[in-house]
Amino acid sequence: MALRKILTVSADEKRLRCVSKPVAEFNSKLFDLIDDLHDTLKKADGLGLAAPQVGILKRVAIVIDADSGKSYELINPVIIGQEGEAYADEGCLSIPKYFVKTKRPAKVTVRTHLRNGTVTEYTGEGMLARAFCHELDHLDGKLFTDINGGQPEKK
Repeated sequence: MALRKILTVSADEKRLRCVSKPVAEFNSKLFDLIDDLHDTLKKADGLGLAAPQVGILKRVAIVIDADSGKSYELINPVIIGQEGEAYADEGCLSIPKYFVKTKRPAKVTVRTHLRNGTVTEYTGEGMLARAFCHELDHLDGKLFTDINGGQPEKK
């Protein structure tokens, strides 16, 4: 597979703020995109990456559970449930070295498609819930710095 260039706010904010379109076809082109996202994320050493971050306006993202290392492929994902709230520093591969304390749900349930088009649900708590929310925001053209009117602090 291929490594893709991760867009950054400093050079590509307008593109990062575009809303992604739903995936209509589950085919080899989609599989290649997902595989490329995995490879790019692994190289960047992050916990999540959405297709818009590599310039593809499709509702596709991947998330890695920081605790277990399990990978989640999200295609046309929607949050169908959330509970509680949690505050934590949050960062983004598209805004390197900047962090903002954000409020996110403590637990979320996401309904999504698998590569073969089957619908499934994932529930995450803590950092995994935060990562699900963060990547879904990218699909809607939102950045973590938009939450709570936050401004990033360099760390």
